[in-house]
Amino acid sequence: MNGQFSRLALAILFSLTLSFGASAETVAQAVRNWGLIGSWSRDCSHKPGRDQNTLLIYEIMADERVVHRRDFGDSTDENEVVGAEVSADSMLNLRVFFPKFKQTRDYGLMKQPDGSVRTMYNHDQKDAYSIRDGIFTANGNPTPALQKCRAGARSALEKTSANAAGLR
Repeated sequence: MNGQFSRLALAILFSLTLSFGASAETVAQAVRNWGLIGSWSRDCSHKPGRDQNTLLIYEIMADERVVHRRDFGDSTDENEVVGAEVSADSMLNLRVFFPKFKQTRDYGLMKQPDGSVRTMYNHDQKDAYSIRDGIFTANGNPTPALQKCRAGARSALEKTSANAAGLR
């Protein structure tokens, strides 16, 4: 009887391993399925600006890497999304490496009823939070809702990237 139980337990464990492995999404699949790909801003009709209207761009490259670009108006940067998964509450949990700062940050995005998204948390690898529960830790203000910008409205950063890739 004990031998049968061991074989049954192994069979169940093997079956669960196969089913979990089969359902695991890549970073590109997770962000695509969640609807993140594209440009996001507080107000897509205004030019990007450092303090009030940063343009955030998420793009899947030809090699399936996911890139997170930030357009501050006077400067831009490009960072790789190295992890992405959707939690049970539908929050998109991202891990992004920022080479300029030699830092990896984890943050969570939550869709709002109107289709916008809000950042609900953001912390470094030492769990120092800049955003917790949708509130900036520095000033107590709520994070802004970001709207998805229509495809035709591209920043200078996106146009430069498209031209370099030959996409125009």
